[in-house]
Amino acid sequence: MASQDPRLSRATVLVASVVLAALSCAAFLGPAHAQQATFKRLPITNDAWLQPFPGLRVIGNLYYVGSYDLAAYLITTPEGHILINTGVYDSVDMIRASIESLGFQLDDIEILLTTQAHWDHVADLATIKRLTGARIMAHVGDVAVLEDGGNSDFRFPDGRGVIFEPVAVDRHLQDGDTIELGGTVLTLHHHPGHTKGASSFTFTTQDDGRDYAVLVVNMGSINDGVELLNMRAYPEIADDYAATFVAQKAMSSDVWVSSHASHFGLHDKFTAGDAYDSARFVDPEGYAEKIALYEQLFLTQLEAERAQRSQ
Repeated sequence: MASQDPRLSRATVLVASVVLAALSCAAFLGPAHAQQATFKRLPITNDAWLQPFPGLRVIGNLYYVGSYDLAAYLITTPEGHILINTGVYDSVDMIRASIESLGFQLDDIEILLTTQAHWDHVADLATIKRLTGARIMAHVGDVAVLEDGGNSDFRFPDGRGVIFEPVAVDRHLQDGDTIELGGTVLTLHHHPGHTKGASSFTFTTQDDGRDYAVLVVNMGSINDGVELLNMRAYPEIADDYAATFVAQKAMSSDVWVSSHASHFGLHDKFTAGDAYDSARFVDPEGYAEKIALYEQLFLTQLEAERAQRSQ
């Protein structure tokens, strides 16, 4: 065997030392400072997803800071803020502008939550986590999809590929868990079907000396291509949808909003420039009607699939 050049040995050791130091530094700094992962950006075919919409106060300490259709909510507290959902790619500047227009700062976000782990609601989650250092909390059923950038979406049992930046989830939530910050206490309600970890949140807010029960609900809509009786990666999907509708019909609130502006009729209830009105989103009848609509769509598809299977 030929003798090894001592200069090459020293160079190899030096390179190895630099690599190890870099890895140790990255581990110490944590995911907020990690290099941005690569992913395949999906085309945005719905203009309303990135169409700006003015930030508005919904009720008490709940504010809408999303786009024309993709809802994002800021819940403010004296100890920092909670952001629910982020929208699609490149939504950060729009969300920041809405937050600042309302007199708050993006940097004060302490907790990030999601109603569902689909890319149109979480694509900028990793970016906002990097910018703010906020902790991400999500139902355990959606953790894998968030952490692998959408690859394990049940609609693609052999893997979809990474379609948004993967992000580490700091706290894995279960049904009934609470999230507390600055005197505001949110309760997570697991409403699976749309995703395995689809979640709604309830909390109480005050406005003009009165308490209001607030519900941020994730509707049980069914995406194109989803089959209720033939989802290899989610065989219990029909039972989960059915249980979600039972749970949602039993819920009541003074004010309710949802993951899409169109779900809760934002544009019928508010026009840019309208003065604040604490009664604007008080709509229990509208909530009952919307849940009944999505349940009927579910039952219709389920019946059609059963009929097709019996042929």
